[in-house]
Amino acid sequence: MTVTPSGDRPPVRKHLMQPGAPRPQNREPMSLSGVQRWVLSTLAATTIMHLAVGLVVAAAFSDGLDEKVGLLLIGAAFGVIAMVAALLIHEKRPVSPWLLIGLVPSLVGAWWIFLR
Repeated sequence: MTVTPSGDRPPVRKHLMQPGAPRPQNREPMSLSGVQRWVLSTLAATTIMHLAVGLVVAAAFSDGLDEKVGLLLIGAAFGVIAMVAALLIHEKRPVSPWLLIGLVPSLVGAWWIFLR
């Protein structure tokens, strides 16, 4: 270890491993049920969101205005259902600002179909 000209030792860098001072372990590692909950909610939300995006794509390729609006509304409903499913798997309240994420595919689709 080098000594600075003033005689002090340089400060110890926290990101390096020190043999005499091991890094503290996490107090509570994630349990198996916690990991399973995250995997299940991720799979459920992404699967249902794929359905919502598919409905938005179907709306983009449909001919009638009423068909486009109907498919966009159904896609929005499925997007919100996807977020509700993820929240319920984590035992959270189903009414949350996170539900707005479920509207994103339909809002992007509405912009793409009507305003572009």
